[in-house]
Amino acid sequence: MSAAGKLSAARLRELRGTAIKLRRHVVESVHHAGAGHLGGPMSAAEILTALYFEVMNIDPQRPQDPDRDRFILSKGHCSIGLYAALALRGYFPEEELQTFDAIDSRLQGHPDMTTLPGLDMSTGSLGQGLSPGIGMALAARLQGRQYHTWVVVGDGDSQEGQIWEAAFIAARYGLDNLTCILDWNGLQQYGWPTEAGYDSDDRLPPQQDPAARWQAFGWHTELIDGHDLEQIHAAGIDARARRGAPTLIIARTVKGKGISYMEGDYSWHSRPVTDEDLRLARQELAAQEAAL
Repeated sequence: MSAAGKLSAARLRELRGTAIKLRRHVVESVHHAGAGHLGGPMSAAEILTALYFEVMNIDPQRPQDPDRDRFILSKGHCSIGLYAALALRGYFPEEELQTFDAIDSRLQGHPDMTTLPGLDMSTGSLGQGLSPGIGMALAARLQGRQYHTWVVVGDGDSQEGQIWEAAFIAARYGLDNLTCILDWNGLQQYGWPTEAGYDSDDRLPPQQDPAARWQAFGWHTELIDGHDLEQIHAAGIDARARRGAPTLIIARTVKGKGISYMEGDYSWHSRPVTDEDLRLARQELAAQEAAL
């Protein structure tokens, strides 16, 4: 975990490079598996990078440390993005990512906390990630521990009723050791951008404004660019220091970010990667690395 100060230019370049590597692992792993989710892991790449390499207090050599920060990926279908972050952070060999979604692999299509070190919760059914996050935050308070709990949710994930039941309870208990990050890419599996997302000129009706909705439940909210590592880092540090209420970080992102033919196209929510798709993706990611 970094200090509360700004990230240096050199460190930012390193983190941007890590996000590019994460995206490459996602595309290559889904290509090898023949199926998998792509759009969501791509939109969350910088979020995962900032959390695992700067914000969270974790140690890959001690994955069960009782004082470690907890992390839950509520939108569990984006598991390959989380696996890539864990591998790059040193929880298991990067080569194991090529076993993604294979029979008997530890890297299943949805996270399984019983098989893989570094996973704090099994997820898959949407809407169920924030509730165990509340349990972890309450446990830290009752045990007098200082760890922070982080939960990443998505657009469709946030439409489940259980999320809003959990949001009410978290604020009711003033769980300031709990932060939820909304990967707000504005698209779901079958599109519906006007229902789930936002328009180009930032005008939102009340029912589509996540800040207003979460504030009504008693949360502190902060809106950031979810692909800006400096903003994610600063928001995370601020959330850890804030007292009296849980924090929601609304991270505006682009579905499929980093690969031009995937960006903003809901059909890449879950789709096989052809050999040509992989070639083009590698070419674009290599160009991004060269430009760092």
